[in-house]
Amino acid sequence: MMTVEEGDDPRVRMWAPACQAVALLLGPYAEVVLHDPDTDRILAVWNPMSSRGPGDPSLLGELDALDPSARDVFGPYEKLLADGRRLSSVSAILRDAEGKASAVLCVNLDRTPLEQAAAALSAFGAPTVSRPEPLFEQDWSERVQHIVGAYVRECGRPVERLTRTDRLAVLARLDEAKVFAVRRATPVVARALRVSRSTLYGLLAELRASNAKDQTR
Repeated sequence: MMTVEEGDDPRVRMWAPACQAVALLLGPYAEVVLHDPDTDRILAVWNPMSSRGPGDPSLLGELDALDPSARDVFGPYEKLLADGRRLSSVSAILRDAEGKASAVLCVNLDRTPLEQAAAALSAFGAPTVSRPEPLFEQDWSERVQHIVGAYVRECGRPVERLTRTDRLAVLARLDEAKVFAVRRATPVVARALRVSRSTLYGLLAELRASNAKDQTR
């Protein structure tokens, strides 16, 4: 939908295809406004989000006060509608052949659908209750993944970048959870830690030697 000031301004005829293209691409969620910087009035609006229309004050302020290093494109910056919707806005100064500001194009994108989608995804992916531990008591492979994954999240490093000290700490947790009392647990742990079996055996020997030393003190 487009509303245009009477008189069919030549600037509207020039820039209308570009404005309409942006409005069509972003569907009903973007308002595209063409302003007259000389009269500080609106020339045309595509997908209007408020009651303002052609001929209404633009309230752009002085163009000379804008940062010249921005090279005529400003934003994205945040705006608010009266109903509380948040917008991400971009403004661009459109110049004529002599370099004079001929019009100002503003695109106001309604962030509501994005925020609703983000909230829905966050709610969908987040656990709503604590893990039912009795269901996992017998699933020792699940326990391995849980313990290693929890440590990785705590330290903020991927499993491939865990240090020797990190791996010993993880093995201590696994040992406390009695994972190594299960037959064939060693290769599963080695895969989870991304190390060879020989490396894992060496780490286990070091951990048990350290534990034995602590018990003799």
